[in-house]
Amino acid sequence: MQNILDAISASQAGNALTPDDFANLDLPESYRAVTIHKDEADMFEGVASKDKDPRKSLHVEDVALPELGPGEALVAVMASAINYNTVWTSIFEPVSTFGFLERYGKLSPLSKRHDLPYHVVGSDLSGVVLKTGVGVHSWNPGDEVVAHCLSVELESSDGHNDTMLDPEQRIWGFETNFGGLAHVALVKSNQLMPKAAHLTWEEAASPGLVNSTAYRQLVSRNGAGMKQGDNVLIWGASGGLGGFATQYALNGGATPICVVSNEEKAEICRSMGAELILNRSEEGWKFWKDENTQDQKEWRRLGMSIRELTGGEDVDIVFEHPGKETFGASVYAARKGGTIVTCASTSGYMHQYDNRYLWMNLKKIVGSHFANYRESWEANRLISKGMIHPTLSRTYALEDVGQAALDVHKNAHQGKVGVLCLAPEEGLGVRDTEMRDKHLDQINRFRGV
Repeated sequence: MQNILDAISASQAGNALTPDDFANLDLPESYRAVTIHKDEADMFEGVASKDKDPRKSLHVEDVALPELGPGEALVAVMASAINYNTVWTSIFEPVSTFGFLERYGKLSPLSKRHDLPYHVVGSDLSGVVLKTGVGVHSWNPGDEVVAHCLSVELESSDGHNDTMLDPEQRIWGFETNFGGLAHVALVKSNQLMPKAAHLTWEEAASPGLVNSTAYRQLVSRNGAGMKQGDNVLIWGASGGLGGFATQYALNGGATPICVVSNEEKAEICRSMGAELILNRSEEGWKFWKDENTQDQKEWRRLGMSIRELTGGEDVDIVFEHPGKETFGASVYAARKGGTIVTCASTSGYMHQYDNRYLWMNLKKIVGSHFANYRESWEANRLISKGMIHPTLSRTYALEDVGQAALDVHKNAHQGKVGVLCLAPEEGLGVRDTEMRDKHLDQINRFRGV
């Protein structure tokens, strides 16, 4: 891989390398990647979720370079990031991802490559195109790119109005193989988007999944369709997902009501421009009396706290992603005719709520999952224009990916956790220093906290 890294470094230094220079680089037969193993899928059997340790299941090893197919690209990955789907993959919850790979492998001779006894994980990347397959005309070797994680086949009519509705919709690096936590990644060429010139490799890699997810969930007409003046309750408002939701609410003329767990995270929200903060550690809400019974008095106490901040108004939108722990309270807290838009369910998938508060008050629950092609491009465009900023807080070396995933599993992090892949150090990859200087405080907002 050194010849590839040398070419990228030369290009970054201002040497005029052509697409042919990159296309003619010798590709390795194998590359370094973060994997889980199929024969270890039962390794945490009987262990509580909170006690499962990604450091035991995530391996950093050499794997064979996959064959390049039509409409695909091989990308030299300079940096990647940890998403909660990598945590789920590493602890084999809610199911082993090898079931996804087996089903995908049956779809076509090309998809059969993905059904392997190991799974290369990761759903974010920034890097450089190395080689493109037949039928790829919009991207060339040497292009600096990021990738969104939507993988679709688009052979059914169902996906052509909204690519997320394609029957063969998958999340790359989670439901497919050859993901971004590696030195090389295999992607469909329509996953590629331009890298923001003012960001480093690790900064550019970090928004992909969560930024697009927040955009669809909150801004898009496929999600909550947020408008100016809306009050938006955002759980985990300084986190990897919530940090983008807070930015979108502020950019779109809405008022975020930011729920955080400590004063440090509250200060991050204030630095973004949010003024209405609820510190759940201070509030001490206990929405569940026991594992089977919710406490509606606590829902009402949440509602009162919101109205104290808003001058008596309830929230138009609840940005939901914790799931089981908060969902009943979220349904209660939304105003009459309001919207609860939900994804992820990091605290549990089995949601319970009192349907009287939904049906009698004409509220809506909207399910939202990642983003379609257009939404991903729109979200990435806002990053490139400096209107939305990365939420990167810390970056690990590839060899330390297990600890990075454990941090996310234990919620011992702020914003997004990055991972250096081929990039030898942090701070590389910037093309537009003038724009970077203009936004440096926002870019560094989540660092050092």
